[in-house]
Amino acid sequence: MDFFVDSAGPLLTALGTTIVMALVAGVGALVLGTLVAAARISPVPVLRGAAWAYTQFFVNVPLLALLILAVFALPDAGLIMPLAPTTVLVLALYEAAYVAEAVRSGVNTVGNGQIEASRALGLTLGQTLRLVVLPQSLRAAVQPIGNVMIALTMNTALAAAVGVVELTSAVNKLNLVQAQPILIFTAAGLVYMARALVIGLGAGRLERKAAIVR
Repeated sequence: MDFFVDSAGPLLTALGTTIVMALVAGVGALVLGTLVAAARISPVPVLRGAAWAYTQFFVNVPLLALLILAVFALPDAGLIMPLAPTTVLVLALYEAAYVAEAVRSGVNTVGNGQIEASRALGLTLGQTLRLVVLPQSLRAAVQPIGNVMIALTMNTALAAAVGVVELTSAVNKLNLVQAQPILIFTAAGLVYMARALVIGLGAGRLERKAAIVR
């Protein structure tokens, strides 16, 4: 167990990298996913088609394949970025597709009567989406979005496969030295579980606060 204490510095640094990656990618996924959801319910066919293609691409292509493509193939095309920002960008783009689907499912909870009433009051389409549809949709989608954020947290472990020194990469290096896989990876799993529990409990609390009493 002493090796945990001796390696506390690198492990905590790697954990910090993992948390920062998840936070930045999570915020990006929320913003982009909401915009994609708005495009999917837009009356403009081009926007609906583009948003549909976006979600279908990212939902049906493995995240690991996207990471490898971004890290190893894009530099050949002249697009060179540091490893960690590239990974965060791919995570945000990937999870945004799932956020968009969660928000779109929330849109189904908004009655057509409210939309028709908004248009009858003279609100434009953008105002109807911004003031009536999306606020209610986001409230209804709190728990599904929380589940997406938990998945994003777990998916940060894939960054180790492309060379980012995050928690999984750090514990793997520690295991190569100490040869204690059960102990080391169980400890890492508990850290991931704790983060998932925090997100799940936070989403549950937020859902209760945002619930609309009818």
